[in-house]
Amino acid sequence: MKNSIFLCLIKTNKQKMIRIIVAIAAVCTFGFANAQDTKFGVKAGGDFTSPKIMINDPDTGFYVGGFVDVAISKKLHIQPEVLYVSVKNLSLVQVPVLARFPIVEDFSLLAGPDFGYILNAGTDIKSFNFGLDFGASFDVSDDFFMDAKYNMGLTDLLKTNDSGSSFKLRGIFFGLGYKF
Repeated sequence: MKNSIFLCLIKTNKQKMIRIIVAIAAVCTFGFANAQDTKFGVKAGGDFTSPKIMINDPDTGFYVGGFVDVAISKKLHIQPEVLYVSVKNLSLVQVPVLARFPIVEDFSLLAGPDFGYILNAGTDIKSFNFGLDFGASFDVSDDFFMDAKYNMGLTDLLKTNDSGSSFKLRGIFFGLGYKF
């Protein structure tokens, strides 16, 4: 009986967290969508993620999702994204909110917070992940771009930590995108 109540509470908390992440993405997307120069798009690519501080043996995975690119000015764009990320036995939804700084024509730097929710977190792993993203983007044409970024996970995902070790997700993402 206790186990079924506990499993019900876990499922309810996961549903609440997914709703919160979707709400954050919606507010970012639709809140910025009224700006003058807004482009929607999709992106996908590979990721190389490691739970270690140094990326010695990263696991290879993929990501796919959508984004909104809102030009605040010529020198600043806000780019919220919603990504499904899969690496080995780990599935998560990531919501990076990136500031995109055009440096020269067709080349921009990226930086911003990244909120994540681990879809298949076990009993010893926390579901919510927070990190910072840093990277660059190159426009191949008006519609297509390539980007690369480093995701530095800041949250220790271990619920109980008696050994002094930590479990933080960190990884490199390479991808292609299309702007509508």
